[in-house]
Amino acid sequence: MIIKYKVYNQDYSVVIKKKISNTLLQDLKKLNSDKKILFIFDKKIDHSLTYNLTKNLKTSGCLVFILELTGDKINKSEKTLFKIIDFLILNNFTKNSVILSCAGGVIGDIASLAACIYLRGMIYLHIPTTMTSIIDSCIGGKTGINYKNLINSVGTYYHPKSVYISQEILEKIPNREYYSGIPEIIKYGIIKKNSILKSLIENQELLEKRNFEFMSKLICESLKTKIFYFSKDVYEKDSRLALNFGHTFAHAIEMATQKLFKKEIFRHGEAVGLGILCELYYANKGFSKLQKDVETLLAKYALPTKVLKYIDSQILHSEIYKLLFVDKKKIGKYPRYIFLKNLGKPKIKTLDNFNLINKTINNIIK
Repeated sequence: MIIKYKVYNQDYSVVIKKKISNTLLQDLKKLNSDKKILFIFDKKIDHSLTYNLTKNLKTSGCLVFILELTGDKINKSEKTLFKIIDFLILNNFTKNSVILSCAGGVIGDIASLAACIYLRGMIYLHIPTTMTSIIDSCIGGKTGINYKNLINSVGTYYHPKSVYISQEILEKIPNREYYSGIPEIIKYGIIKKNSILKSLIENQELLEKRNFEFMSKLICESLKTKIFYFSKDVYEKDSRLALNFGHTFAHAIEMATQKLFKKEIFRHGEAVGLGILCELYYANKGFSKLQKDVETLLAKYALPTKVLKYIDSQILHSEIYKLLFVDKKKIGKYPRYIFLKNLGKPKIKTLDNFNLINKTINNIIK
């Protein structure tokens, strides 16, 4: 299965296959590349995957350099970015060289930013290895690092020429990482009318067994929904903002809990699920049938529907509230969020009702 799309008349693709090595090697032959590859991957992924891929690349005549990183959120920083840049300079990479990343969203975002800014742009290919990156961040062109405690406060837009999604990687994703991608799938099922929510409700067994035929269709429909929103609004001026549904509250919840607990409490996708519940509550000024349906669906896959209380809830409430107002989507006095009452009809609005914001945060904490 191959998804082809254009951005500003440039061709891009997503390859979804059981095995991706042959397709990757064929694509490399077609590129105007010097066959010099910086292969960046997450230390935590199965080494047999990276070993076999490296072996195949070398056998095909590529000069492969290896850079192992760790995809923890704390490493989404300028330090990691310049570690990559320094490596590229030290080993005389050119504009016609390739960065190939094999990792989740953290390393994917940093590797793509490095590919964008080194010599003002080099060839970039990506193999996503977490469910959230497979279903969401692998396309769209967003790059970035977290700086001064602000998520993605420094970044650009730079699209991978091709993305490769394989069965062997999907099968090896740890359970928590696998399920934490589901809220992003739910997001796509809400912001555009399609069959995604129906598939999640009716095919729990296929999803839990990681049936590749079923998952390929679900991934494909999710990514096509994302392409629908970003392909004509790459720089997020208008319609693309719908893809941030749930994220305004999600980022605040992520940052607040990490700050107060001194460790990661929620995976990004888990926080997005909580954020979706918050934004539905705020948009409807209280509980709604759609919010209840989403809550039921999250619970069906054992995903969080409340922020766990291990510290004073007032302190947590205060931190979430404060961090809402430093969200990067804010362009005026108030943060923006995605207003949605009916499936497939997202609108961009502002969080300007302070009392309702407080009620929304209380609802997700208690």
